[in-house]
Amino acid sequence: MAKNIVLYATDTMADWEYSYLVAGIAMANEQGDERYRLRVLSDGGGQVTSLGGIKILPDGDLADLDTADVAALILPGGATWGEGHDKVLGLAVDLLDRGVTVGGICGATLGLARFGVLNSRPHTSNAPEFLTAAQQYTGTDRYRDERTVADGTLITAPGTAPLEFAKAVFEALELFPQSIIDAWYGLYTTGEKRYYEQLAGA
Repeated sequence: MAKNIVLYATDTMADWEYSYLVAGIAMANEQGDERYRLRVLSDGGGQVTSLGGIKILPDGDLADLDTADVAALILPGGATWGEGHDKVLGLAVDLLDRGVTVGGICGATLGLARFGVLNSRPHTSNAPEFLTAAQQYTGTDRYRDERTVADGTLITAPGTAPLEFAKAVFEALELFPQSIIDAWYGLYTTGEKRYYEQLAGA
Protein backbone atom coordinates (compact mmCIF):
# COMPACT_ATOMS: atom_id res chain seq x y z
CA MET A 1 0.00 0.00 0.00
CA ALA A 2 1.24 3.48 -0.85
CA LYS A 3 2.29 5.70 2.03
CA ASN A 4 1.07 9.26 2.27
CA ILE A 5 3.11 12.38 1.66
CA VAL A 6 0.94 14.87 3.50
CA LEU A 7 0.89 18.50 2.38
CA TYR A 8 -0.65 20.65 5.08
CA ALA A 9 -3.03 23.16 3.52
CA THR A 10 -3.72 26.38 5.34
CA ASP A 11 -4.82 29.90 4.50
CA THR A 12 -1.99 32.08 3.11
CA MET A 13 0.13 29.02 2.24
CA ALA A 14 2.92 30.24 -0.04
CA ASP A 15 2.26 28.78 -3.50
CA TRP A 16 5.87 28.68 -4.73
CA GLU A 17 7.24 26.88 -1.68
CA TYR A 18 5.65 23.50 -2.40
CA SER A 19 5.20 23.68 -6.19
CA TYR A 20 8.42 21.90 -7.20
CA LEU A 21 7.80 19.26 -4.58
CA VAL A 22 4.26 18.32 -5.60
CA ALA A 23 5.25 18.35 -9.29
CA GLY A 24 8.06 15.92 -8.53
CA ILE A 25 5.74 13.58 -6.65
CA ALA A 26 3.33 13.64 -9.59
CA MET A 27 6.21 12.87 -11.96
CA ALA A 28 7.20 9.84 -9.89
CA ASN A 29 3.61 8.60 -9.88
CA GLU A 30 3.35 9.05 -13.65
CA GLN A 31 6.44 6.89 -14.03
CA GLY A 32 4.75 4.08 -12.15
CA ASP A 33 6.17 4.64 -8.68
CA GLU A 34 3.43 3.43 -6.36
CA ARG A 35 5.28 3.82 -3.05
CA TYR A 36 3.82 7.24 -2.25
CA ARG A 37 0.71 9.29 -2.85
CA LEU A 38 0.18 12.96 -2.17
CA ARG A 39 -2.62 13.90 0.21
CA VAL A 40 -3.53 17.52 0.82
CA LEU A 41 -5.10 17.90 4.26
CA SER A 42 -6.27 20.87 6.29
CA ASP A 43 -7.32 21.34 9.89
CA GLY A 44 -11.02 20.61 9.57
CA GLY A 45 -10.92 19.58 5.92
CA GLY A 46 -12.32 22.87 4.62
CA GLN A 47 -11.24 24.98 1.69
CA VAL A 48 -8.24 27.26 2.12
CA THR A 49 -6.96 30.20 0.12
CA SER A 50 -3.29 30.36 -0.79
CA LEU A 51 -1.15 33.48 -0.59
CA GLY A 52 -1.66 33.92 -4.34
CA GLY A 53 -5.45 33.76 -3.97
CA ILE A 54 -5.85 30.20 -5.25
CA LYS A 55 -8.79 28.34 -3.71
CA ILE A 56 -7.68 24.86 -2.61
CA LEU A 57 -10.10 22.10 -1.62
CA PRO A 58 -8.13 19.59 0.46
CA ASP A 59 -8.52 15.82 0.22
CA GLY A 60 -9.67 15.64 3.80
CA ASP A 61 -9.31 16.51 7.46
CA LEU A 62 -5.98 16.19 9.25
CA ALA A 63 -7.86 14.63 12.20
CA ASP A 64 -8.82 11.61 10.08
CA LEU A 65 -5.23 10.83 9.09
CA ASP A 66 -3.83 7.39 9.95
CA THR A 67 -0.38 8.44 11.11
CA ALA A 68 0.97 4.91 10.60
CA ASP A 69 0.64 5.46 6.85
CA VAL A 70 2.59 8.74 6.71
CA ALA A 71 5.91 8.84 4.86
CA ALA A 72 6.38 12.61 5.17
CA LEU A 73 4.63 15.73 6.44
CA ILE A 74 5.22 18.93 4.48
CA LEU A 75 4.58 22.29 6.11
CA PRO A 76 4.57 25.22 3.64
CA GLY A 77 5.12 28.76 4.79
CA GLY A 78 2.44 31.37 5.20
CA ALA A 79 1.50 34.41 7.23
CA THR A 80 -0.21 32.60 10.12
CA TRP A 81 2.51 30.51 11.78
CA GLY A 82 3.07 32.90 14.68
CA GLU A 83 0.18 31.28 16.54
CA GLY A 84 -2.19 28.33 16.28
CA HIS A 85 -1.67 25.26 14.08
CA ASP A 86 -1.37 23.20 17.28
CA LYS A 87 -2.80 20.05 15.74
CA VAL A 88 -0.38 19.81 12.84
CA LEU A 89 2.61 20.94 14.90
CA GLY A 90 1.82 18.30 17.51
CA LEU A 91 1.66 15.78 14.69
CA ALA A 92 5.06 16.99 13.45
CA VAL A 93 6.60 16.38 16.87
CA ASP A 94 5.06 12.91 17.04
CA LEU A 95 6.23 11.96 13.54
CA LEU A 96 9.78 13.17 14.18
CA ASP A 97 9.86 11.10 17.37
CA ARG A 98 8.95 8.10 15.23
CA GLY A 99 11.57 8.80 12.59
CA VAL A 100 9.19 10.09 9.92
CA THR A 101 10.30 12.90 7.59
CA VAL A 102 8.98 16.38 8.39
CA GLY A 103 9.77 19.31 6.12
CA GLY A 104 9.14 22.92 7.12
CA ILE A 105 9.86 25.91 4.91
CA CYS A 106 9.71 29.65 5.57
CA GLY A 107 6.96 30.54 8.05
CA ALA A 108 6.46 26.92 9.03
CA THR A 109 9.89 26.95 10.68
CA LEU A 110 8.51 29.54 13.09
CA GLY A 111 5.75 27.10 13.99
CA LEU A 112 8.30 24.36 14.56
CA ALA A 113 10.32 26.77 16.72
CA ARG A 114 7.23 27.49 18.82
CA PHE A 115 6.94 23.75 19.56
CA GLY A 116 10.60 23.39 20.54
CA VAL A 117 11.50 21.26 17.54
CA LEU A 118 14.49 23.41 16.55
CA ASN A 119 16.08 23.80 19.98
CA SER A 120 18.29 20.72 19.75
CA ARG A 121 18.67 20.11 16.01
CA PRO A 122 20.57 21.89 13.23
CA HIS A 123 18.16 23.96 11.16
CA THR A 124 17.69 27.01 8.99
CA SER A 125 14.95 29.52 8.27
CA ASN A 126 14.45 32.95 6.75
CA ALA A 127 16.87 34.47 9.28
CA PRO A 128 17.91 33.80 12.89
CA GLU A 129 15.87 36.74 14.15
CA PHE A 130 12.78 35.38 12.39
CA LEU A 131 12.78 32.43 14.80
CA THR A 132 13.47 34.41 17.95
CA ALA A 133 9.92 35.71 17.68
CA ALA A 134 9.01 32.36 19.27
CA GLN A 135 9.52 32.55 23.04
CA GLN A 136 10.03 28.79 23.14
CA TYR A 137 13.00 28.98 20.76
CA THR A 138 16.45 28.46 22.33
CA GLY A 139 18.24 26.97 19.34
CA THR A 140 20.16 29.96 17.95
CA ASP A 141 23.48 28.12 18.33
CA ARG A 142 22.16 25.41 16.02
CA TYR A 143 21.03 27.80 13.30
CA ARG A 144 22.76 27.33 9.93
CA ASP A 145 22.80 30.06 7.28
CA GLU A 146 22.20 27.63 4.42
CA ARG A 147 19.70 27.08 1.61
CA THR A 148 18.38 23.98 3.32
CA VAL A 149 19.34 21.87 6.31
CA ALA A 150 18.52 18.18 6.64
CA ASP A 151 19.07 16.76 10.11
CA GLY A 152 17.95 13.18 10.06
CA THR A 153 14.27 13.33 9.22
CA LEU A 154 13.87 17.07 9.85
CA ILE A 155 14.23 19.32 6.77
CA THR A 156 14.13 23.11 7.02
CA ALA A 157 14.54 25.86 4.45
CA PRO A 158 13.93 29.58 3.94
CA GLY A 159 11.15 30.71 1.64
CA THR A 160 13.70 31.59 -1.05
CA ALA A 161 14.81 27.96 -1.44
CA PRO A 162 11.87 25.89 -2.78
CA LEU A 163 14.16 23.98 -5.16
CA GLU A 164 16.60 23.01 -2.43
CA PHE A 165 13.70 22.12 -0.15
CA ALA A 166 12.15 19.82 -2.76
CA LYS A 167 15.54 18.24 -3.49
CA ALA A 168 16.08 17.46 0.20
CA VAL A 169 12.65 15.85 0.48
CA PHE A 170 13.23 13.81 -2.69
CA GLU A 171 16.50 12.57 -1.20
CA ALA A 172 14.98 11.77 2.19
CA LEU A 173 12.26 9.67 0.55
CA GLU A 174 14.57 8.28 -2.17
CA LEU A 175 11.86 9.35 -4.58
CA PHE A 176 14.27 9.08 -7.52
CA PRO A 177 17.80 7.74 -7.96
CA GLN A 178 20.34 10.34 -6.86
CA SER A 179 21.58 10.84 -10.43
CA ILE A 180 18.08 11.89 -11.51
CA ILE A 181 17.66 14.21 -8.53
CA ASP A 182 20.98 15.85 -9.32
CA ALA A 183 20.05 16.26 -12.99
CA TRP A 184 16.64 17.69 -12.06
CA TYR A 185 18.24 20.16 -9.69
CA GLY A 186 20.87 21.09 -12.24
CA LEU A 187 18.25 21.75 -14.89
CA TYR A 188 16.13 24.03 -12.75
CA THR A 189 19.06 25.95 -11.29
CA THR A 190 21.05 26.45 -14.51
CA GLY A 191 18.74 25.69 -17.46
CA GLU A 192 21.61 23.86 -19.15
CA LYS A 193 20.63 21.46 -21.91
CA ARG A 194 22.92 18.70 -20.66
CA TYR A 195 20.80 18.27 -17.55
CA TYR A 196 17.65 17.98 -19.62
CA GLU A 197 19.35 15.31 -21.73
CA GLN A 198 20.30 13.41 -18.58
CA LEU A 199 16.70 13.48 -17.42
CA ALA A 200 15.34 12.51 -20.82
CA GLY A 201 17.81 9.66 -21.02
CA ALA A 202 16.83 8.41 -17.58
